[in-house]
This record gives sequence, structure tokens and C-alpha cells, in this order.
Amino acid sequence: MTSTIDTPKKVIILYDSMAVGGSADRLIDAIGRNLAQAGAYVEKARCKPNADYSFVEEFDLVILGAPIYYLLVASKLSGSLSQSNLRTVLKGKKVALFVICGSPEPMAQFLYLPQLKMHLDNPVILAEKVFAPAETSDQNAITEFTKNILDAYGKAR
Repeated sequence: MTSTIDTPKKVIILYDSMAVGGSADRLIDAIGRNLAQAGAYVEKARCKPNADYSFVEEFDLVILGAPIYYLLVASKLSGSLSQSNLRTVLKGKKVALFVICGSPEPMAQFLYLPQLKMHLDNPVILAEKVFAPAETSDQNAITEFTKNILDAYGKAR
């Protein structure tokens, strides 16, 4: 993943996680490293429901992700999408989505990814992934997700 052809120049990973330094943080760092190795400048930011997300406009790609807690997408990410200007800023943006979930993948695809999508207003969704807890440290799964994002980004231009 060293080619910069059709690679986003600036990427922001917006996420929520209850544990600092936990599996979600490690997953996000690994995704960021893969994107940086492909030539992108990557930042990450924890979501805050009432924050001003105007800064997101300067990014070519936005990755949204969070763990599932008690059958719901982590509350600060979903709150950011419903209570701040994040939804408006994402309109028409290239976006990738992921959740971390111990449920079977078909269930997660049916229940949890739609929780993120219902708060989006017409973005270009490049990739979606349900990470099982064991996959959050699986470099092959992380690399595949990153490759899917980059491939879709190149095609969406």
C-alpha cells in the first residue's frame, strides 16, 4: 500500500470509544497507519455530541467508527451525528463506516451499521465493515478494510 495514485490527501477518523487505549483506539491507529503508508495525511478525533465539525470540510475522506454498547452505536458518535453540524458537513463527502461488535456479522449489518447511516445526509459511502472483537488486532482484516476504502476512493473520483 505505497501508491499515492487516487489516494485521499487528507483523512479524518471520527470515533467514539469508552476506553482510552483500548481495542477501538488500537484499531483506529492501525487504520491510520495503513492510510498514511498509502500517502494520506491522517488525523483522528473523538466525537463530542455538541462540537463544531466545520473543520471536517477540509478533509477528502471521513471514516466514522465506534463500538457497539448495549445494542447501540456508542453514544458520542451517534450524538454527534444527530446533535451537531456533523451531519450537514458530511453531505456529499466520501465516507467509510465501521463498527466493532461481538454479534454475528449479518445481525450487525442489519442492526448497527444502519444506526450510523440513518443520521447521514447523502454522503458517498465507500466502504463498511463490522469488526469482530478479535479482528481489531488482525492486521489482515485491517489491511483489507483500508484497501477497500482506497480502491473505492479511486473509483469514486
